[in-house]
Amino acid sequence: MAMRVTLKEVAKLAGVSYQTVSKVLNKSTQVSKETELRIMEAVRMLGYRPNQIARNMRTQRTNMVGYSWEPSSPDQVNTILDQFLQSMAQAAEQAGYHLLCFPHHSGDEMLAAYTDLIDTNRVDGFVISSVDYDDPRVALLQERQFPFIAFGRSNPELHFPYVDVDGAAGMYMATEHLINLGHRRIAALAWPQASRVGQNRMDGYLKALRTAGIEPKEGWIARGDGNYAFGFQAAQTWLKMPVAERPSAIVAFNDAMAVGAMRAIQLSGLQVGRDIAVTGFDDAPMVQYLSPPLTTIRQPTWDIGQRVMSSLLAILDGTLLDDPQVLVEPQLIIRQSSTLTAG
Repeated sequence: MAMRVTLKEVAKLAGVSYQTVSKVLNKSTQVSKETELRIMEAVRMLGYRPNQIARNMRTQRTNMVGYSWEPSSPDQVNTILDQFLQSMAQAAEQAGYHLLCFPHHSGDEMLAAYTDLIDTNRVDGFVISSVDYDDPRVALLQERQFPFIAFGRSNPELHFPYVDVDGAAGMYMATEHLINLGHRRIAALAWPQASRVGQNRMDGYLKALRTAGIEPKEGWIARGDGNYAFGFQAAQTWLKMPVAERPSAIVAFNDAMAVGAMRAIQLSGLQVGRDIAVTGFDDAPMVQYLSPPLTTIRQPTWDIGQRVMSSLLAILDGTLLDDPQVLVEPQLIIRQSSTLTAG
């Protein structure tokens, strides 16, 4: 087994003290550019790797960020959270950190996992996502005064750092787009009322309708699991209504439900985008290749992952965030599922 290169060997090759090498590598001192380059060249030539365990003991840092999220059902991949995870991992690695991903549990078991990681000093902070109303993780981390940031909001009265997508604005854009195309009977494929994200998006849908003087009908709103099967089933129910009463357009709170609705429309012999318009939310990678391509709301997920991680690292360094609560506006992407004349 090869012997570990020591700090003193690096210092000897660079012609400086080992204390200087240590401070430069820990970024706790400033030296001349020439000295820094000489030290880094010695590190490269010798293949020096710091003893991370010893470093952690000295700095009281683990350079690990804990992350757990609510898993999707086996038949539905959550491309948004997957992209978010990749973005965070890259940003963390560039800053010398790594993500410690751990299984999601419900109820008391969920909090036990967070408590255990805090008590055993295995992470420096947490990123939480799939945040909901009265989220117990928020209460726990605030009570323990442990650093964290969220991808998503919770109750309005709770104050904690987060980055979130303005779901109400996104759904307003999609609904307004359909209204501007002349639609008045616009149905919504929504999530259960207990869903915080779903309620934000519902607010945007209802606001767009009422701004246009359209009073939504109870039968136009279908709430369910947010998957392809539910979108398909709900659309089938609407398609059985008389032509003059059935929706002429459908806004879905995610792309999976929109794809299900599109399939139901096509199997009924109607044409998506001409007979019944459909919009989604998320802009999952494959929806642009559907036939017809799906009009949807795009979330800047990669940028959000970068911002979440950089904000958490700033918190860990004791920096006060200029804006600890960031609401990002999404973008309407118009394709042929809402209008066959779209480019």
